[in-house]
Amino acid sequence: MKIGIIGTRGIPNEYGGFEQLAEKLSVGLYEKGHSVVVYNSHRHSYQEKKFHGVDIVHCYDAEHVMGTAGQFIYDFNCILDARKRHFDVLLFLGYTSSSVWGMLYPKNTVIISNMDGLEWKRRKYSKPVRLFLKYAERLAVKYSDYFIADAIAMHSYLKNKFQVHSEYIAYGAEILTTQQEEFLARYDLCKKDYYMLMARMEPENNIEMILEGFHQSASSRKFVVVGNTNNKFGKRMVKKFGNDKRIVFAGPIYDPELTHTLKYNCPLYFHGHTVGGTNPSLIEAMASQVMIAAHDNHFNRAVLDGNGYYFNSAKEVRQLIETKHPEVREETMTRNNFLKIKNSYNWPLIVEQYETFIRACYADYHS
Repeated sequence: MKIGIIGTRGIPNEYGGFEQLAEKLSVGLYEKGHSVVVYNSHRHSYQEKKFHGVDIVHCYDAEHVMGTAGQFIYDFNCILDARKRHFDVLLFLGYTSSSVWGMLYPKNTVIISNMDGLEWKRRKYSKPVRLFLKYAERLAVKYSDYFIADAIAMHSYLKNKFQVHSEYIAYGAEILTTQQEEFLARYDLCKKDYYMLMARMEPENNIEMILEGFHQSASSRKFVVVGNTNNKFGKRMVKKFGNDKRIVFAGPIYDPELTHTLKYNCPLYFHGHTVGGTNPSLIEAMASQVMIAAHDNHFNRAVLDGNGYYFNSAKEVRQLIETKHPEVREETMTRNNFLKIKNSYNWPLIVEQYETFIRACYADYHS
């Protein structure tokens, strides 16, 4: 089949979860014999026309000129190009800046949308933007033929809100065995003697709550923050907590071996995400066999179940840091999480589930 993947900044991944999904899925589908095109921003560092057999199409992205509004121009350009390529299936990863162009989606092409999380709940957005995102969500439902939800909670939401069926396909994680322990020395870190979080610098990821809890604690350990702090919120976090010598702002790190090394050697990993589906950084932490403390919400509980600690406030974060936890119980929880990755959240399985669903959608559309 001829499959297009649209809605990300491009591959190889240099940004986040959907980009990682696009990379793993496109290569996996190509290896299964499909012709796959992934749309890349013209500003992506990877400028080749092929990536492990996947065709790369670069389209003009105005984000560097117009800010977030430039994403609408980028998606518009991608959709115009897709209209000329006669795809069997066009897979949209997200809808934020693409569904407004729904009337331009190519005809006689099966449109499948991965609906992401509840974008309109993100605290970084103003009220008018949130209202627009609710509108964009309705447009995505209107102009898509089939739907994918990467979290059970999102699957239920789409059914209850819009009365549409969505296929639940989770996110995947790689199981890595190689470590780069010399990387720890770069930040003067000792094994099992630091905490960490890895996230985009956005309010709904509860970074401030986590760092405030640590800042108030009496811990002598360090706290490593992995993420790009160049945005407004990130700069505010650096300003607020930068004087705490225990807190290390490591910036963005995209090398999976390095992030795996950091997680694997950390005694407790904090995951504060509240909006989204099966969040990539949570799944990847489970694959790294690190003990996890997650914000207490239905998205995180659906993935971790009873195999993690939970928090709702800076005070509870501080208590988790200052309390000695039973090692035997933690070993059981990390082992259970790792088994989930091996059995349910691995990339070969995810690619197979996507391919099966894509084939079923195509057959149903043309029946």
